Amino acid sequence: MQEFELKYGCNPNQKPARIYMQDGSELPVEILNGRPGYINFLDAFNSWQLVKEIKENTGYVAATSFKHVSPTAAAIGKKLSPELKKSCFVDDIEGLDDSPLACAYARARGTDRMSSFGDWIALSDECDEVTAKIISREVSDGVIAPSYSPKALEILKAKRKGTYNIVKIDKDYVPAEIERKQVFGITFEQGRNNFKIDKELLKNIVTKNKTLPEDKAIDLIISLITLKYTQSNSVCFAKDGQAIGVGAGQQSRIHCTRLAASKADLWHLRQSEKVLNLQFAEGVGRPEKNNIIDLYLSDEAETVLGDNVWKKNFAVRPAPFTKEEKAAYLKKITGVSLGSDAFFPFSDNIDRAALSGVSYVAEPGGSVRDDLVIEAADNYGMVMAFTGMRLFHH
Repeated sequence: MQEFELKYGCNPNQKPARIYMQDGSELPVEILNGRPGYINFLDAFNSWQLVKEIKENTGYVAATSFKHVSPTAAAIGKKLSPELKKSCFVDDIEGLDDSPLACAYARARGTDRMSSFGDWIALSDECDEVTAKIISREVSDGVIAPSYSPKALEILKAKRKGTYNIVKIDKDYVPAEIERKQVFGITFEQGRNNFKIDKELLKNIVTKNKTLPEDKAIDLIISLITLKYTQSNSVCFAKDGQAIGVGAGQQSRIHCTRLAASKADLWHLRQSEKVLNLQFAEGVGRPEKNNIIDLYLSDEAETVLGDNVWKKNFAVRPAPFTKEEKAAYLKKITGVSLGSDAFFPFSDNIDRAALSGVSYVAEPGGSVRDDLVIEAADNYGMVMAFTGMRLFHH
């Protein structure tokens, strides 16, 4: 297949639309089901690169959940704790522990479920039956993977009344070194961002604390690769083999940090005993439960706990999760990793990161205030590596 005609571009008024190879060669993808759109393919090709690179540089299978050309999360195939399984709504999935790929997607989808609603999925390895079962019951636009088992393909083809988008990509495809795009009729050209993100990138530790455990190095690698395919400016928090908070597309670095930190905080709070023990009303579905939990943890908790509404949401009216209780819970969190796609211009980013349990940081360095940023990291006992490489993506 040399080209694929799309229904329309980013918006219905943008016609005609297609994807094709400029040199006339075959497209490196096969559409196994459905009819993916313009934004679907933007998500598909960006997300595939992300999981491919995580697999290559960590050795673990990987999955990501994408929305509007940025990842909501990414993860490697590590088993989930009982608390995390319940938090991600996969505690009822049989065989989950036996499928690293399913564990990776369960983590990625469960990190920021509100943002992942209607996601595009990328899988580093063949989609198996367990992974397909998780995908089949979530609201999702499509999936890209190098292959699918017969049973997985059968399950996915039945999704969305047979219209679910399933794309197979040639895992050996290597794009041209030069990439081009047009804006306002003007062609932009640049070399592809082939920069390799691995442990070698973390050797320049600039803080007094220079102890970087193997698993934390992997978390930093996941964070940085996630940032490589996130719309900039961007900051990513990671822990236990997954991105747990992505702050994307903000004009200010501190706003990126605050956004990513707030998402990471929610990820931790959702695993608290108080949230895991919530008793929902009969008939409340997974998407609704997620929204209820989000509101329960917000400053607008009364919208789900109020006298006139709580019975719609809960079988038993829960006690509020007070601001003081949440702060006390989060204060115990440590060992979180943080990556930034450009240098921190001020130490306020480190101060905010510390409030969310960050112990490890990777950023390019190069600010005129690097000394103040390093000093702040030292004050918190953090380990911080200067990578020397910016990771802007637009």
